[in-house]
Amino acid sequence: MQPDAKTDWDQRIALRSDEQREFAFPDLEPPKEVTAVGGVGQVTIDWSPVDGAAGYLILRGAGAHGPLEPVDHHSGDVLSVPSPPYVDTTCTAGTPYRYAVASVPEVTVLTGRPSQEVGAVPLVADGTIPTVSVVVDTVAEGTELPRPWEPMVGSERLSQLLCKDQTGGHEIGIELEDALRRMHDELGVRTVRAHAIFHDDTHVIDGDTYDFSVVDAIYDKLLAIGLRPVVELGFMPRELASDPAKTVFAYGAIISPPASYDRWHDLVRALVQHLVDRYGLEEVLTWDFEVWNEANLEVFWSGTKAEYLQLYDVSAAAVKSVDPRIAVGGPSSAAAGWVDDFLDHAKRYGTPVDFVSTHTYGSPPLDVRASLERHGYGDARVLWTEWGVTPTHFNPINDSVFSGVFLLRGMRSAAGRIDALSYWVASDHFEELGRPPRFLHGGFGLRTVGGIAKPRYHALTLLSRLGPVELPVTTSGDGGGSLVEAWASRDRDRIAVLLWNLSLDQTKADGASELTRTVQVQLPGVDPSWQVTATTLAIGTADLVNAAAGLGDWPTDEELTDLAERTKLTTVPLDFQNGTVELTLPMPSAVLLELKP
Repeated sequence: MQPDAKTDWDQRIALRSDEQREFAFPDLEPPKEVTAVGGVGQVTIDWSPVDGAAGYLILRGAGAHGPLEPVDHHSGDVLSVPSPPYVDTTCTAGTPYRYAVASVPEVTVLTGRPSQEVGAVPLVADGTIPTVSVVVDTVAEGTELPRPWEPMVGSERLSQLLCKDQTGGHEIGIELEDALRRMHDELGVRTVRAHAIFHDDTHVIDGDTYDFSVVDAIYDKLLAIGLRPVVELGFMPRELASDPAKTVFAYGAIISPPASYDRWHDLVRALVQHLVDRYGLEEVLTWDFEVWNEANLEVFWSGTKAEYLQLYDVSAAAVKSVDPRIAVGGPSSAAAGWVDDFLDHAKRYGTPVDFVSTHTYGSPPLDVRASLERHGYGDARVLWTEWGVTPTHFNPINDSVFSGVFLLRGMRSAAGRIDALSYWVASDHFEELGRPPRFLHGGFGLRTVGGIAKPRYHALTLLSRLGPVELPVTTSGDGGGSLVEAWASRDRDRIAVLLWNLSLDQTKADGASELTRTVQVQLPGVDPSWQVTATTLAIGTADLVNAAAGLGDWPTDEELTDLAERTKLTTVPLDFQNGTVELTLPMPSAVLLELKP
């Protein structure tokens, strides 16, 4: 490629495609009842939600006068958040601030009418650890606990399953297959979304005919694991591309529109019909077909927005021509963009939309249900087919405890409003900008090359141990409900309470002592004879980065075995007196409490 893949990526990743639109966003009211309360090392901002808002921008200014600017939690992506409250830890203790909140209808709308300003002062730490109270209603009837991590996980292009090359002495296909199997067997994940089923290495076009034998080998492996594919229709086969020189990634995925939309229609229809013939209609009716990836970024689509929407229309028609019940959706956009454009277009032209898919990083996913309702698609499913702590390749935060606790916050935020929140990706066997250069390289994977669980995988393990019934929780105190959160559940003979302490502020990924909290968990009604255990994820505990310090670029098999043992989640007993458990939660950290007879 020219220039090299990483240089090309860095130059183009922030360039949005066409943002001109044929409709007007609503002029949303600013939030009401805005409050800002200073605590030790933090300010918690709260407000009343606004109908039609996909998210909210937190605005801040220092001193009595002057402009308000969006609070930047340094995620490198969207600054809007989906709902209140928000904890600001980028502030300076002892400094008076003014805060306001603006409602945004969509992520590219970077301004909105600010709410009334409110003032707060973050408190200076005095050596005393503040206390947060968590009260679990253990006798409530409860509701079904949503599990947004189970429907989907992301993966590098699935042709890697067939790859016998090695990275760091580990065979790529074998380890990717093992990582995906663990997603299914250990975490309950049901589908995998990946790029490039039409890339050159699957050889789907053979002269005037189609050859899906490589696709078959890929999907046969996936189905044998127990997983189903989310079929991302892309990238462009060389034989169909209007400009094969337009590429992305180290492996040269072609990003141009087709030279002939009729030929693209025929390819998509042939693939879907082939899958139905091979796996059966009832099986394929459980699959989702997603059109392209992040066409709202120039790095992924060399055409215009109109050309992407034409690609979607043609693709949807091709899928539905096999059977109208097969699910198709998009726009598979970066940073929650183009959702309204996509839905406005679909409504104008009657194009089917079974699900809306989009992506974001560094914040909990926005509430794009507002966009669906605005355009009359309230019944469509919402799939975040990519989500993670950072959009940046080779970022050390991917390997950190912070990223694991971040995952908990995002999944809790998504619960009940999103049909799938797909973490990007399962394994560090990932080649977008080249194969991993060393063991800990800030890879996107939940598991390393060599198969060691990262803190983010441990976080999913903790989530998987929540029970089927969600119990009401009340939090109070300095940072309660904003810095410190809790998610409680019940089985027939077990209560599980997952607690975490996290700021979205990535400058504090390595910890901030002033944000440590003592947490008192009150469990009224629980038999005092029950036993309590704690499973902890924290810096230095189940922490791969800490444990791997001093190792070389590629640990030996013996060192990997030792790392797996030293970084596994461990469970210890805790005292349970007067219906209360007390523990200390640094930021970042998480603890799963389990109570059993």
